[in-house]
Amino acid sequence: MIKYFSVLLMAIFLTSCAGQTVLGGSPAVTVVSSEALPEPTRVDLVSSNRPYLIGPFDKLKIDVFGIEDLSKEVQIDASGRLSFPLIGVVEASGRTPGELADEIENRLQGRYVRNPEVTVNLEETVSQVITVDGQVDKPGLYPVIGRMTLMRAVATAGGAGEFAKLNDVVIFRTVDGQQLAGLYNLKAIRRGNYSDPEVFANDVIVVGDSQARRLFQQLIQASPLLTTPLIILFQNR
Repeated sequence: MIKYFSVLLMAIFLTSCAGQTVLGGSPAVTVVSSEALPEPTRVDLVSSNRPYLIGPFDKLKIDVFGIEDLSKEVQIDASGRLSFPLIGVVEASGRTPGELADEIENRLQGRYVRNPEVTVNLEETVSQVITVDGQVDKPGLYPVIGRMTLMRAVATAGGAGEFAKLNDVVIFRTVDGQQLAGLYNLKAIRRGNYSDPEVFANDVIVVGDSQARRLFQQLIQASPLLTTPLIILFQNR
């Protein structure tokens, strides 16, 4: 996971700051006037918004009320599609379970079933995940189902390690094709100095890692993270 994070940092730097100093006056890195990372768009999440969006390899339970032969578990394929009896291939990726249920109902309506009632429930997800790395007990990929915050994400990864620096927690996020990073202080969040930020699928969270903090080292004195996080934007050039 640490190797993955190092590659991520290098990719951000090469994309954003080719031939320039990463910080210290580079026009490619700017402080964002915001108290929180902006939420990713629907397009960012499919590559969650709330509600949950179906993605490749997710497992779903589809029930057609009163028709046992049409009630089954299915897995979304790599292209984001599923195959369903009678109606064939259905585009599922990027839709909510409710939207998928409506699509199946519309296709079954009249021709195959008089008044179909379809429900779609998520059984297992591998597409909507966050990465939690750094000084946590169990770094890795974790599914995002429903609303998840930074504190919950760290707890899901087994909690911060014994020697983790809780004022060095970075969230990396892509919004509308732009790469951003936010530096948070978990101690300040626990004290209620500012709210526990929501995290979304595809976020990368790094706890207590000096590599991550180096992104902010020339800016941190101006923002001690006691009342607000520090957000920076990597300009695509």
